[in-house]
Amino acid sequence: MPDEEVRPDNSQETLDRRRLAEETRNERKVWYFLAYFLFGIHIVAFVMIYAVTHAPNK
Repeated sequence: MPDEEVRPDNSQETLDRRRLAEETRNERKVWYFLAYFLFGIHIVAFVMIYAVTHAPNK
């Protein structure tokens, strides 16, 4: 038993499963990036609205 080589399983099914798992992780990262981006845009918009409504009148 210890003399046997342990070779990685490179069957098509295993490669497809790995690719699908990687695509799922990448897609999740894209959604997180989009969520943070939209959240940041709203924070900037609220700060700008606050600044405009509280600006001194001339």
